Amino acid sequence: MVHMTQAPARRRTGRRQHDREIVALAVPAFGSLVAEPLFLMADTAIVGHLGTAQLAGLGVASALLMTAVSVFVFLAYATTAAVARRVGAGDLQAAIRQGMDGIWLALLLGAAVVAVVLPTASGIVDLFGASDAAAPYATTYLRISTLGIPAMLVVLAATGVLRGLQDTKTPLYVAIAGFVANGALNAGLVYGADLGIAGSAWGTVIAQWGMAVVYLAVVLRGARKHGASLRPDAAGIRASAQAGVPLLVRTLSLRAILMIATAVAARLGDADIAAHQIILSLWSLLAFALDAIAIAGQAIIGRYLGAGDAQGAREACRRMVEWGIAVGIVLGILVVITRPAFLPLFTSDSAVKDAALPALLIVALSQPISGIVFVLDGVLMGAGDGPYLAWAMLITLAVFTPVALLVPVLGGGLTALWATMTLMMTVRMLTLWLRTRSGRWIVTGATR
Repeated sequence: MVHMTQAPARRRTGRRQHDREIVALAVPAFGSLVAEPLFLMADTAIVGHLGTAQLAGLGVASALLMTAVSVFVFLAYATTAAVARRVGAGDLQAAIRQGMDGIWLALLLGAAVVAVVLPTASGIVDLFGASDAAAPYATTYLRISTLGIPAMLVVLAATGVLRGLQDTKTPLYVAIAGFVANGALNAGLVYGADLGIAGSAWGTVIAQWGMAVVYLAVVLRGARKHGASLRPDAAGIRASAQAGVPLLVRTLSLRAILMIATAVAARLGDADIAAHQIILSLWSLLAFALDAIAIAGQAIIGRYLGAGDAQGAREACRRMVEWGIAVGIVLGILVVITRPAFLPLFTSDSAVKDAALPALLIVALSQPISGIVFVLDGVLMGAGDGPYLAWAMLITLAVFTPVALLVPVLGGGLTALWATMTLMMTVRMLTLWLRTRSGRWIVTGATR
C-alpha cells in the first residue's frame, strides 16, 4: 500500500522536475529565436524610408540571406545534441572540444559561401528576377552582407554549444544586445553617415561579427576552464559535418515543401497568394513558440542519453509531448480569437481576407499536431537520430508534392492548400511517433 501511494508522488515530482527544465530552457530559447526576424524588421523599417527600389532590393537580398541561415541551421542542431551527450556523460572537456569542432566547421562553410557569393552576387540577384531599379541595391546589400555570413554561422554553432551545455540564457542576452546594436548602427550609417542601403548592410555585418566575438569569448573561457583544445581537429570537423548532412537533407526537404506551397498559392490567384503570405508569416511565428520546446528537447534528451538514463529520456519525451500538445491548443485558440483583428494589420482587401479566414481555421486546428511534430523532431535531434529524420522528411515531401499540385486542378482554393499543409504535418507526426514508439532512437553513451 505504501508503494502504491509513493509511485504517484514520484511521478508528480518527476513531472515537476521536467517542467522546470523545459521552462528554464524553452523560454530564453524563444526569445533568441525571435531575434533574427527582428533584425530583418529593423532593416526593413530603416531602408523602407529610402525608397521603394531600395526596399525591393533589400527584400531580394534578405530572402537569399535568410535561406542561407535556414540551410545551415544544422550547425546549431547537430552541435546541441553532440555537446549535450558529453555533458550528460560528465565530460565537459570533450563537450567543449566537440563544440569547437562545430565552430571550425562553421568558419570553413562561411568562408566557402563568401568565396562563391561575392563574385556572383549580381548573377544571383538576376536569377531571383529583381527589377532593373531594385537589382543594384539588392546586389550591393548582398555583397556586403555576405561578409557577415561566417559570423552568422559561428553564431549558429556557438548557440548549439551553449544549448548543449544547458544554457539558453546567454544566447538570449547576446540576441538582445545584437538587436539593439543592429538598430543603432543601421540608423547611424544609413542616415547619419548617408551610406544608404550599404549602411544598413554594414550595420548588420558589424552587429553579426560582434555577436560572434561574444559567443567565441564565452566558449573560449569554457575551453580554458576545462582544458579543452582550441586547435582545429580534422577528424572532429569531419564528424560534425557527417552528423550535419542528414539534418541538411531534412531542412532542404522542408524548404522544398514551403516553396511548392508558395508556388501552388501563386497559381490560385493574386488574392490567394497574398493571403498565403500573411498566413505563412503567422505560421512561422507560431513555429517559434513550438520550436523553443524542441530546442529544450534537444538539450535535455541529449543529456539524459549521455548519462545513460534511458528511462529519464523516455519520461522527458513523454512530458515534452504533453507540453507540445498543450501549447498547440493554446496557440490554436489564440489564432481563432484574434483572426478578425490580425488580418487588418496586413491588408484591407476584402478578397484577401475572405481567402485567409477559412484557411486560418485550418491552421488553428492543426496547432496541436504541430506541437507534437516540433517536440518529437527535437527529441530525435537530441538523440542524434539525424538519418531517420532525413528519410522521414523525404517521405513527407513525396506524399505532400502530388497532393499539393492537385489543389489548383481539383479546386478548394487556399483552404484546400492549407489542408494539404496539415496533411504534411500529420505525415511528419506519424513518422516521428512511430520512431519514438519503437525505442530505436534510445542509444545511450557519450557518442551515438
